[in-house]
Amino acid sequence: MPNIENLEPKLVWKHFDEIRKIPRCSKHEEKIREYIVDFGKKQGLKTKVDAVGNVVILKPATSGMQNKPTVILQGHMDMVCEKNSDVKFDFSKDPIQLKIKGDLLTADGTTLGADNGIGLAISLAILEDTKLRHGPIESLYTVDEETGLTGAFAMKSDMLTGKIMLNLDSEDFGVLTVGCAGGGDSMIELPVKMQPVNGGRENIVIKVSGLRGGHSGVDIHEQRGNAIKLLTRMLWKASQKYEFYLFDIKGGDKHNAIPREAYAKVSLEKNNKNGFVTELKAEEKNILDEIKPIDPKFKVDVVSCEPTKTSLDKTSQMKLLNLLHGLPHGVHQMNYDIKTLVNTSTNLATVSVKENTVVIGMSSRSPMKSALQDMRDRIKAIALLSGAKVSEGTPYPGWKPDLQSKILALSKKIFKDMFKEEPKIEAIHAGLECGIIGEKFPGMDMISIGPTLKNPHSPEEQLHISTVAKFYRYLLKILETV
Repeated sequence: MPNIENLEPKLVWKHFDEIRKIPRCSKHEEKIREYIVDFGKKQGLKTKVDAVGNVVILKPATSGMQNKPTVILQGHMDMVCEKNSDVKFDFSKDPIQLKIKGDLLTADGTTLGADNGIGLAISLAILEDTKLRHGPIESLYTVDEETGLTGAFAMKSDMLTGKIMLNLDSEDFGVLTVGCAGGGDSMIELPVKMQPVNGGRENIVIKVSGLRGGHSGVDIHEQRGNAIKLLTRMLWKASQKYEFYLFDIKGGDKHNAIPREAYAKVSLEKNNKNGFVTELKAEEKNILDEIKPIDPKFKVDVVSCEPTKTSLDKTSQMKLLNLLHGLPHGVHQMNYDIKTLVNTSTNLATVSVKENTVVIGMSSRSPMKSALQDMRDRIKAIALLSGAKVSEGTPYPGWKPDLQSKILALSKKIFKDMFKEEPKIEAIHAGLECGIIGEKFPGMDMISIGPTLKNPHSPEEQLHISTVAKFYRYLLKILETV
């Protein structure tokens, strides 16, 4: 495995190398919080932890900079824990295994955790480096950003004093992010009836794999394949010609990741098997012809599996297949003002069978509160037609761009002076904590920035190494100048 501690800036990569060894899946941030708190105490910096586990470390201004305004550096402690099914890896204890190819840092079959591990490493390096020039710094580390932004939601008004915030959770160097989508989850529970299955049948598992997956906000416009939707499409098509008994279906793992893999287990008469599999394979070819430009590794495997004693009855099976086939996934509407920006989307994220219920997770996004709710209403209407129940999680707000922002103007000028080109000013179709923090702390002047990170929330996640050093120098100049 490569030794990243020799990369520049050394302090940044030292902390990232430690962070990659620490388990930090969403809602399990205990060990990364302990690392950050211990670091703050060892540096002699005032460190506080709130009731939900958010951490703030305060670093005083350097000599002669005491009159500068306080700047908040903000990132989240958790990561999306995704891996390929053929990779043996335990996120609760195993360190992320790194690979370097050229300028790209990746993990070996898992998410890298650079979202937001590189942001954490950069802020910790700034707190540790005594040679820098800057005003007062409040470094905020939140919990559970990836599965509900609950850390940001739970913050109290006494947690921060600064009125300027640099969120370090953006993923394109040279882009200053000034707005983001809000979002909300929908949980569908479809009651199903089980029936006994006679012996002497063929039992097979149909597995969809090879898809790229990715971030359900950042990558949704690329129309990458959704394993649950594609598996359902094949089963629905086959059900029009062949009788089979569905006894298990599972796909997806995280609400904010496009499902890369899914499987279904079915039982069928032996004389139906060849025709059934031929129908699946024909539809597999059709799908690959459609999505090959974006998902060329899509494949379907059909193998024997253990026999079953029960399956969904015929009515429940068709209700489920109709529901999964009918539920929306992908871009629903583009933004009218910014033609390249997705306005509203939804991700059919998860499906699983739990006793007599099939549970389906959906995650929707929009910067507009009314459009977000309309998307969730549409999901509810389709689910209710199938006889399912729907519960909705608390939505989180979007972040409305402020093009008159002072920190935006300063950051834009510094970037142009340093790199001799204009940075891009963008809003993104993903959730950032800026929207929540902006509501909790009125008057907060914010932008979101970071080095280049591609394909987060999937095992294809890759950090562009050379942009880390550039970004670090850029961030230090902002802190010195603000």
